[in-house]
Amino acid sequence: MTTVAELPAGFADKVLSAQSTFRSVMDAMARPGSVQRIAAVAGAPAGMMRGTAAIALTLFDHDTPLWLDPKMSETPDVGRWLRFHTGAPVVADSTICSFAIIGDARALPSLDRFAFGSNEYPDRSTTLILQVESLTHGAAFELRGPGIDGSAVLRATLQPADLFDRLAINAALFPRGIDVVLVAGDAVVAIPRTTRLAAKGD
Repeated sequence: MTTVAELPAGFADKVLSAQSTFRSVMDAMARPGSVQRIAAVAGAPAGMMRGTAAIALTLFDHDTPLWLDPKMSETPDVGRWLRFHTGAPVVADSTICSFAIIGDARALPSLDRFAFGSNEYPDRSTTLILQVESLTHGAAFELRGPGIDGSAVLRATLQPADLFDRLAINAALFPRGIDVVLVAGDAVVAIPRTTRLAAKGD
């Protein structure tokens, strides 16, 4: 068993790295579909991408219940690393989590397994962090919505293949809904609940 001392390190410079990562995530949320790079370098346990690790170190704390999919849960070091570096409680009930880290996006559970928030508190919803194969190659997804000038085209290799079909539920739920952050290595793309798929191409 890996001891605490043997776990991968977090940020080398906690303050500057967290600030840089926060800016990257906020830029991604403000410009849905745009690919942002996380410059901050963070250690990460096996199975967790660098972008995911940096987001966790920046946004997670003891007040953010966290759910891990089976792929993430099967590696004990992931939960141990997250608890040690962020203090975030790892919960078994996905309906109460603030964040969910999905290591095997093909097996993403039904979205009704997560929190949609309420009309009074729409922010009390789950943000999904999906690790995907690529955010620069693959099918073309034309996106529209707030923060997008006309339309934006995201080329990505996404799983599950019907991700945007599932996210269409956000239109009916608004202001409630699910926000998504896609991660591939150190690249991130945000798909807020206000973003809609206009068209899909090859």
